[in-house]
Amino acid sequence: MRPREELEAISWYWKNYQYVLAFLFAIEEINKSPHLLPNHSLGYDLYNTFPSDRRSLQGAVFGLSGGKQTLPNYNCQAQKQSVAILVGTTSALSFEIGTLLELYKIPQVTYGPFDPMLSDIKQFPSLYQMAPRDTFLTTGIVRLLLHFGWMWVALLVSDDIQGDRFLQDLKAKMVTNDICVAFTQKLPAITGVHTIQDIEIIISTAHVHILYGDLGSLLNIGMSTNFHLTAGKVWIMGNPSTSQWDVVFDYLDDKCHYYHGSLLFSDNKREIPGFRHFLRMLNFSQYPDDYYFTKFWIDQLYCSLSELHCGRIESCEPNSSLEFMPDKTDMMSVSAPSYFVYNAVNMVAHALHKRLLENLEVRSLGDVDQPIIPPWQLHPFLRKIQFTNGAGDNTSLDDKNNHVTQYDVQNLVRFPDKSWVLVKVGEFFSKSPHNQDLVINEEMIKWPVIFRETPQSVCTQKCVPGFRKTSQEGRPICCFLCVSCSETDISNQTDAPQCMQCPAQEYPNSERSRCLPKNLTFLGYEDALGMVLGFTALCLSLVTVVVFGVFVKHRDTPIVKANNRALSFILLISLLPCFLSSFLFIGRPNTATCILQQVTFALVFTVAISTVLAKTMTVILAFKATMPRRILRYLLLSGASNAVIPICSLIQVIICAIWLGSSPPFVDTDSHSEPRSLIIVCNKGSVTAFHCVLGYLGSLALGSFTVAFLARNLPDTFNEAKFLTFSMLLFCSVWVTFLPFYHSTKGKVMVAVEVFSILASSAGLLGCIFAPKCYIILVRPSKNSLKGFKKKKCQSK
Repeated sequence: MRPREELEAISWYWKNYQYVLAFLFAIEEINKSPHLLPNHSLGYDLYNTFPSDRRSLQGAVFGLSGGKQTLPNYNCQAQKQSVAILVGTTSALSFEIGTLLELYKIPQVTYGPFDPMLSDIKQFPSLYQMAPRDTFLTTGIVRLLLHFGWMWVALLVSDDIQGDRFLQDLKAKMVTNDICVAFTQKLPAITGVHTIQDIEIIISTAHVHILYGDLGSLLNIGMSTNFHLTAGKVWIMGNPSTSQWDVVFDYLDDKCHYYHGSLLFSDNKREIPGFRHFLRMLNFSQYPDDYYFTKFWIDQLYCSLSELHCGRIESCEPNSSLEFMPDKTDMMSVSAPSYFVYNAVNMVAHALHKRLLENLEVRSLGDVDQPIIPPWQLHPFLRKIQFTNGAGDNTSLDDKNNHVTQYDVQNLVRFPDKSWVLVKVGEFFSKSPHNQDLVINEEMIKWPVIFRETPQSVCTQKCVPGFRKTSQEGRPICCFLCVSCSETDISNQTDAPQCMQCPAQEYPNSERSRCLPKNLTFLGYEDALGMVLGFTALCLSLVTVVVFGVFVKHRDTPIVKANNRALSFILLISLLPCFLSSFLFIGRPNTATCILQQVTFALVFTVAISTVLAKTMTVILAFKATMPRRILRYLLLSGASNAVIPICSLIQVIICAIWLGSSPPFVDTDSHSEPRSLIIVCNKGSVTAFHCVLGYLGSLALGSFTVAFLARNLPDTFNEAKFLTFSMLLFCSVWVTFLPFYHSTKGKVMVAVEVFSILASSAGLLGCIFAPKCYIILVRPSKNSLKGFKKKKCQSK
């Protein structure tokens, strides 16, 4: 190592020196191996990489010139020509010297994080990356967010090509899974500790911050003036460079406790067999020509320089070893870049070994004692190289297989004594099924001290069952409103996008989170309304029977004989089933009752109305028969008015027969009238036939009313024309009122309205026609005789 400028010693940079030690260990291991490059030894030159384009290019020119001069195209020490150059830990260095090295076709092997830009074969055909692609890193992060329900996160990424690619890929997966970004902040790239910038971190309601960047990104955030405002944020770090977290914390010291509880995605920890023993046995005298090796022991293990030999260490403290370093820098734990350095040296050695074997096949042994291998001849072997390293891992540069497929999820924990430890709390397997790719042990996770349980990170709290999400205009999809479902809808899941309607046989509970089965109900006798109607129908039926008995007992009296005694008996007999038909509407409907309801109602009321019409016609014929007209007298004596009943009834029978033949009534359920009940009702079947029945009854009633109204002024001795008029007026009024009420009600009330109309109209006929006659028969019997009739007739004259 030949440094031309002194670099300020910063303790937290010494962790990177492990890469040099891994390089030296790999060289010594190969040189001692009897199987790899036998009878040959690997040599090396080490050059420091400074945070400067000029200094990086200067180091590359020194290497190309043999190490003592800056004349890359003139080198008299050809035997010291390098066959490969190992570069790291940032891709920026490869970009800086890649074009220069490409002129000489020298293989450039990088051990830093994988950079997609460096994989461009057209631009960098001689460059090889040891680090595998982080193809599934964004998938693992999204799966972690979904596992904890973190739907509102902030993104902080490095302001470079890698950061842009990561951001683009992550956002695409987040959109697919409805995860929203609270804000995105680009972190400026830094090239050294002196270029750290004071950035202003955006603060939001997101409790989860995803950080993707190199070591400088961590330093930039930690050194920001408002970094303390990130207390209580869960950091998710996804770049392999964040494996150097201990370096950052050594530098940040008291401010680094804000990273406590962070989660890190890292490649599986790998061990290099024998490396820990190599580090443990190192002493200050092994590499006296290495300036930085000497400086490392002086700075980290407090050794003293010799006064006689300039730059040589004279003595160190007892038990000075990398295993017991007093500083916080841990040199014994293998970092990912150190593992890649170890693999890079072995890869070059295997390629060189295959190239030498090829020479042995075409040339004699004497001619290849010290062969000179041009660097460009290694490329065919490097591209196809496959070997198993000392750790037993299969190593290949095949782009199809060189992917990170398994990540460790680690929890960053800080103890009260300010010590730190990474605790493995889970794993992500990209090749496992979707529901099994992430394994997390939540009980092992230590969250930031502000959280007593697993933190939440949402823009809006979840909509509980019974509510649905509705988006807000101009805001991310995660920032929504929770709107209660309507009375007929439910939502049985959290964050339901929409409510759904319960089936007809079910209704929503009070929380509108699930559907409950509706109770079957109908107009029964246990209901107060059904009980009242049934009792009323029974009483009116008994009254009808009593009236019929009174008329039978006094059948020979003038008032019963008047206006056709037979028609009065027929009317009373027809009124009895009118009242009794109400019981067909009360109770649980079945097919038989549904058919009998309408047919019975239609026929018995037709008989009753036609009987009233016949009685009215009888009154008119009786008074008109006194005139000298034989036809009227013949009609009266022949009982022609009685023929009205069978004729009118026959017409109704035909209508009912057509109804039953085409679309008869049937049992149905009403799920809309009452929200929590399923009402069993009788469906009319053909609505047209039902209205035809009502229309025919209405026409018959209107005709009876008209005839009775015309006969109202006839002599009123035993004349019931007025009573018939009033009865039909009441009948028509009830049924005219019934129609709008019937169609405006539903369920049991609709049935009750129909029953009430039947009872009211029947009671009107019974009361208006027979009540006056019963009053005379029972209370004023003196008027119910021929003597009383003559006396009243004389008084009227």
